[in-house]
Amino acid sequence: MAPIVDVNDLRKTYKGGFEALKGVSLSIEEGEILALLGPNGAGKTTLISTLCGITTPSSGSASVGGHDIVTEYRAARSLIGLVPQEIALEPFERVINTLRFSQGVFGKKRDDALIERILRQLSLWDKRTARTRELSGGMKRRVMIAKALCHEPRVLFLDEPTAGVDVELRRDMWEIVKALKADGVTIILTTHYIEEAEAIADRVGVIAKGDLLLVEDKAALMARMGRKTLQIDLREPLNALPDALTSYDLELAEEGVALLYHYDTRGEGTGITKLLQALAGEGLQLRDLHTSQSSLEEIFVGLVQEDAA
Repeated sequence: MAPIVDVNDLRKTYKGGFEALKGVSLSIEEGEILALLGPNGAGKTTLISTLCGITTPSSGSASVGGHDIVTEYRAARSLIGLVPQEIALEPFERVINTLRFSQGVFGKKRDDALIERILRQLSLWDKRTARTRELSGGMKRRVMIAKALCHEPRVLFLDEPTAGVDVELRRDMWEIVKALKADGVTIILTTHYIEEAEAIADRVGVIAKGDLLLVEDKAALMARMGRKTLQIDLREPLNALPDALTSYDLELAEEGVALLYHYDTRGEGTGITKLLQALAGEGLQLRDLHTSQSSLEEIFVGLVQEDAA
């Protein structure tokens, strides 16, 4: 099956020579959630704006649902829902009328049953007659999503969807995104919140300075690039590492009552058995052992710093 979003060597150069996109290529399958991570100015919003027809690419090509975004922009755009970073709502319009207007913009017939379903899904039904200026910031963000869904797009772009909302509402939004995926909607989101990508994405893309550094399955990425840390809790604290242990990647932690051993899961061996033997040889008594894996945030920071070098 052909990807629902297909991007080939997409470039965007602005007047003055600034390259916002430097040959981005990307394929997104129907029904998946892709999280695009990157620092400010990385090109995330430019990529979304280009795919949505807001910005014209300098070269390269892209299609949505098989429709070229330039030569068949109307057909491509009809398949797309966009929730931009900035909240842009008519403050004195009622919520339900805002959605009806958006249906009309896309040439859809009035469908109050669909609007009701969307409003209920987003916990907005009881706010349907409220003017948007009366809503909280989080509720306004939900209205923006409802607007993007009212013409039943197959692809939904969310540009920093949880920016400026509290943690509880952010987690509510994650559940909304998962429900949309269950309905078959393909979702591409940009985010600064690494935990957002960890919580809901199927694949993760990292973009920096207009270059797409990688796109990979989230779990595979963490397994391939993640380092693990073994924490060794000691019965008695150490003031310093014994000389016999300095050849290991060890550090003292928790005021000397724990050792942290870092190792790469991709290596031929972890070295843990040899390390434990060395600890026993030094007469150190262990209280507990437990491991943790590098977070997606650590992997992301490492990739961006590597690109900047």
